[in-house]
Amino acid sequence: MASERAVGDHWATGDVYARIVAALERAGKRLDALTMEDLAPIDHLHARGFPATVELGDRLPVKSGQHLLDIGSGLGGPARYFAQRFRCTVSGIDITEPFVEAARTLTALLRMEDRVKLQHGDATRLPFPDVTFDGAYTQHVTMNVEDRSRFFAEAVRVLKPGAFFALTEHGLGAAGTPYYPVPWSEDGSGSYLIPPDETRRLLGAAGFTDVVLEETGAQYVDAYKRAIDLASKGALPPLGVHVLLGETAAEKTRNAARNIEEGRTRPIQVVCRKR
Repeated sequence: MASERAVGDHWATGDVYARIVAALERAGKRLDALTMEDLAPIDHLHARGFPATVELGDRLPVKSGQHLLDIGSGLGGPARYFAQRFRCTVSGIDITEPFVEAARTLTALLRMEDRVKLQHGDATRLPFPDVTFDGAYTQHVTMNVEDRSRFFAEAVRVLKPGAFFALTEHGLGAAGTPYYPVPWSEDGSGSYLIPPDETRRLLGAAGFTDVVLEETGAQYVDAYKRAIDLASKGALPPLGVHVLLGETAAEKTRNAARNIEEGRTRPIQVVCRKR
């Protein structure tokens, strides 16, 4: 439990919703007229943000009316986007309680509570019955998961036979230890990177098949460098994930780019299905 709290506290403590509201006000956005487009720069709290969610969605075989699971749902942006895009329902779970509290409030502001349900919990002990979901996805969560086998086993358990599973993550590169801080760790504690080939192996051992793995490092370097350039010019927008990454946001972004360029990390996107 101590390690779980440490991971949750790394991502956020305090009133996250108040920080988002302050950023929305600086951007001139009204809460009583809020849209998903307004929130997109800040509520997709993973590498590359909203564009990465859209690209992942392009790979997913979702049908209208299905029930999806978002493992590590953060502020709920991806869950709300997929619910609207695919006309489906999404349940989300996240270990960071301030994120869940903010996500629920944002979902209510967008009047999407009937399609998106978000709760606090641990991805290695999912609070859902067996064979519940038509598909599941997790975006840049597994870097903080020490027991990857259990994480994948829980995903298999709650999915229906043939259901899809998708993930994005920074895998471990061959060049050595990554530079820290990075978005998922200040100093290497709570960071559990594994090589992409090991991710593929563990997925197969858990019961997944038809694994399609794409290297996405070039896209991430481009996105990080754009953010670095804006930060160097003092031109970062009022809304963005930097609002929630804290005082070391710029250093985290520089290290994330450097790690990829030097082969210390290997970002990947994976889509597979339960046997």
